[in-house]
Amino acid sequence: MSLKRTQREALAAYMYLSPSALIFLVFTVGPAIFVLYISLYHWDFLNQMMSTFVGLGNYAQLLQSADFWHSLWMTLYFVVGSVPVGVFGALLIAMLLMRPFRGRGLFRLVFFVPYVTPVVATSIVWLWLFNPQFGLFNELLQMAHLPTIGWVQSVRFAMPSVIIYTLWHGIGFNVVIFMAGLTTIPSDVGEAARIDGATPWQEFWAVTWPLLAPTTLFVVVINTIGALQAFTQFFTLTGGGPVNATTTASFYLYQQAFVFYHTGYAAALAVIIFLITAALTFVQMRVSRARHV
Repeated sequence: MSLKRTQREALAAYMYLSPSALIFLVFTVGPAIFVLYISLYHWDFLNQMMSTFVGLGNYAQLLQSADFWHSLWMTLYFVVGSVPVGVFGALLIAMLLMRPFRGRGLFRLVFFVPYVTPVVATSIVWLWLFNPQFGLFNELLQMAHLPTIGWVQSVRFAMPSVIIYTLWHGIGFNVVIFMAGLTTIPSDVGEAARIDGATPWQEFWAVTWPLLAPTTLFVVVINTIGALQAFTQFFTLTGGGPVNATTTASFYLYQQAFVFYHTGYAAALAVIIFLITAALTFVQMRVSRARHV
């Protein structure tokens, strides 16, 4: 009787899961397999019957392209410039917001609101802030008697400008996750460390930081994936320019697929971006586990 009951419960569970599983298969797994398929073709966007099989030709062409390697370099620039600052800056802010002080709820709201605002809308606002003639940032530099900057119109400062915007927009998510992780740390552990004479830095390094390892790993992985796939802020703020200074791999994929209609080539690029993302995630998880074995 118990066996039949277990089977009925398992069947009911599968029935409840089946809608989500079907959606996942149709809208995630299916398109992923199709992208892998068309990456093996010189795909005719208008007439699929005219597509020709090229095997790994798109991948070979991609690896020989200077534009592809430049986009990877710009992607690395963006990841290195945004992920570490976004993670550790959020951890610092989260620790400050966990302390009791007047107006704490308002400050928490201030940091989280940008994350739930649309990227396109806020990017347009930031374009005005970055404006080299009458933008707020250059006004502040002038008030400090510092030279003004071209911001998104400058080859040198375009990528840092996008990084600054990305940090402002996404740091609220990281703060919330770290605050959730900090609430799981028993207060008596920190109290014991302070009783033993530990300084605030020693308490953080020996107690808080190790206990936050799973949370930190999650934030690092999510931020790395997000940075590798970032597109909207580049499209709105810089359009990949000036002079390809902000053409990341994701933006290069968009150009090849929807501007030049090199669909098979763009599909091969999508596969490579997926492999890079999976490899970096795997390495981050292995390194984190090795440190805490």
